[in-house]
Amino acid sequence: MTSTLRDPMSLFNVKDKVAIITGASGAFGRATALTLGAMGTKLVLVSGSSDELQSVLAEVEDVGGEAVIMKRRPDSLEDAEAIREFALETYGRIDQLCIASGYNKAGFIQDMDYEDWQAVMDANVRGAWFMAKAVGSYWIKNKVKGKMLMMSSVRGRHGNISGYTAYCTSKGGSDALTRVLATEWGQYGITVNSIAPTVFRSKLTAWMWSDDPVGRATKERSLSRIPLKRLGEAEDLMGMALYLLSPASNFCTGQIMYVDGGFTAG
Repeated sequence: MTSTLRDPMSLFNVKDKVAIITGASGAFGRATALTLGAMGTKLVLVSGSSDELQSVLAEVEDVGGEAVIMKRRPDSLEDAEAIREFALETYGRIDQLCIASGYNKAGFIQDMDYEDWQAVMDANVRGAWFMAKAVGSYWIKNKVKGKMLMMSSVRGRHGNISGYTAYCTSKGGSDALTRVLATEWGQYGITVNSIAPTVFRSKLTAWMWSDDPVGRATKERSLSRIPLKRLGEAEDLMGMALYLLSPASNFCTGQIMYVDGGFTAG
């Protein structure tokens, strides 16, 4: 009998691993940071907001975790490489990469400016590509069997009548990036997966709780499609994040894992 069969919980051991989390001040990044921090992973928390990073850092330390912060967005390959080098200078290695940064600006295509569409694509696809290139190159060169996790959405699979031409397109691209990197990097023992939530309470979806009629319609329509009859909370992502960033998922790669209350089932 193997040691993991004798101790199945050892499959979720991420103690003393080193993880970069971009978008660490957002709902998904924060949830992942708290999960890994509580499990003993050393964290490099990255975001464009110093104040919010400080808040997440305090929460991580409150659950017994260890982390450093860096105010930077992966807007270019230079940014992504700087994030990588900061992690290496701090902890000497990188085992996990969680790309939780993202952006949305709703608008019907006939009304939307190209610049707004491109901003969504840049935040959700281009930045992920930069981080994947920077960290993946390090993993391949140094023979590290790393784990990469991206945050997608059910909107990478389903359209939305509420002006999501930018967001849906970007998440479809993110899903394709997940699959192609998994096929390219499998030979190196690197796994690449994504979590795809439905509507979660976060800064990104705050507009759905405003007086905006499109927002209200989007929220009501989403609830009507969710069999569990509630919206997602950040805590609902924590188990899946731990699975995909731990040895438990060593034979799982190229997958879009839907954490959606059953949204995609019907």
